[in-house]
Amino acid sequence: MNDLGRLEDLPADYVAALRERNLVPLWPSLRGVLPPQIPTRQTRPTHWAYADIKPLLLKAGELTPIEKAERRVLVLANPGHTLEKMQASAALYLGMQLLLPGEWAPSHRHTPNAVRMVVEGEGAWTTVDGEKCPMSRGDLILTPTGRWHEHGHDGDQPVIWLDVLDLPLMYYLEVSYHLNGGRQDVKPGRGDRVYAHGGVLPTPVFGRSGKRYPMLRYAWAETKAALQAIASDQPELAHVQVTYVNPETGEDAENVLGFHALMLRPGQTLTLPARSPACVYHAIEGRARVDVKGHGFDLKEADTCCIPGYTPTTLTNASASAPAFLFIADESPLHRKLGVYEVRPDDQPAMP
Repeated sequence: MNDLGRLEDLPADYVAALRERNLVPLWPSLRGVLPPQIPTRQTRPTHWAYADIKPLLLKAGELTPIEKAERRVLVLANPGHTLEKMQASAALYLGMQLLLPGEWAPSHRHTPNAVRMVVEGEGAWTTVDGEKCPMSRGDLILTPTGRWHEHGHDGDQPVIWLDVLDLPLMYYLEVSYHLNGGRQDVKPGRGDRVYAHGGVLPTPVFGRSGKRYPMLRYAWAETKAALQAIASDQPELAHVQVTYVNPETGEDAENVLGFHALMLRPGQTLTLPARSPACVYHAIEGRARVDVKGHGFDLKEADTCCIPGYTPTTLTNASASAPAFLFIADESPLHRKLGVYEVRPDDQPAMP
């Protein structure tokens, strides 16, 4: 296709007349917003080492009391979006949050969906709409849009977790806000106990629970066991991965971002095709190498990296004797809803 006209080619008085009327000529910018073959991506491959984050986060605990911080978080910002925008990708926000013994992070609710992936520590809990969810390493806790949630700590050591939100999307849509609340009354019952075992659900004699999110806590012990069972039962299977879902419907656990856990067998190398959604990898157990075009990241336990969409990725277990387990967050549910989800197995341009 021929080159399109440039803004500089237009008479200055014509451009001025357009701007006075809040008008913009499309053709000089058309290839910027509709580039050929591959979308323009501001998201850069980025790695955040937990060894760098933890001491700075603990220092934040000394410098700022929870009463002043409300949520004591260091944001994992992608430089491609500029640090000021505080986003990891177009739709993903990441933050490492610290809660010290005896602290209480006040109850609030907000429009962005959030999950908590527990990194280390014991004794903390999150209460979501009255359901108290204990937090242990590797557990995934949902705090979906509009749900009251608060965090408390009854243990004796710091607890740290990774926050994943769709905040950038909600902010872009101009629907992001929060409301403060008081301490919640804890209600009996926990969804992770009711739905803890695959293949069995409560019999809906009088219908399902009616809850949009019947399961709020996904225990790592159960998830890890599922991955190990798949790997053992299907030794020929290269891609050993599970998706966190609503146990009553089988749909994604939340409606914008997708959450998964992946197991790499000892010494395994796994090449994943280019997909349209951006993707976050977080090491729960073990060590792994993440390679994309021009970038390679060595993930130790609790390290995190972000990979832009339309990028093939190779994952390698750094250990020849022990499996590695990764938590994955991506934008796939959003892309499917928008009808733009795409996989390019051969890394060639294609339309969805």
